[in-house]
Amino acid sequence: MTTSSQSPAHDAEHRIVSVSQFVPATPAQIFELLATPNRHAEIDGSGSVKGSLSGPERLSLGAKFGMSMRIGLPYRITNVVVEFEEGRRIGWRHFGGHVWRYILEPVEGGTLVTEQFDYSTNRANWLLRAMNAVSTNEVSMRKTLLNLAKRFS
Repeated sequence: MTTSSQSPAHDAEHRIVSVSQFVPATPAQIFELLATPNRHAEIDGSGSVKGSLSGPERLSLGAKFGMSMRIGLPYRITNVVVEFEEGRRIGWRHFGGHVWRYILEPVEGGTLVTEQFDYSTNRANWLLRAMNAVSTNEVSMRKTLLNLAKRFS
């Protein structure tokens, strides 16, 4: 498997890719954007998130939301919120089983935002390998967090 296993962002043992970025905003401000699916395309660093299709305006634990996506070809994906701690942590997954999460930690002058791609519960590891998802996602996550920081600069 070609991965970013050499990257300090990749914890191969626990199967998590984790990147962090300082954002000059409060955790509440950042969480509000993350909990609003129709704003996800604004910060997406992968270029695959095209827009919100269904679900609530604001996410909560157990909420389901559909997104319009494109990686080569357009497709739709339904996610369910599996982690939710107001102003602190939010995470969702789709049928593939892996979790995308954001952890917000207040620091002087803003928030340290950590985005994680947790593939420890993934159902199709062969597909992740074929797509080189670990290293590709790390690059995209770094771009996402930079986009998020720019939103509040």
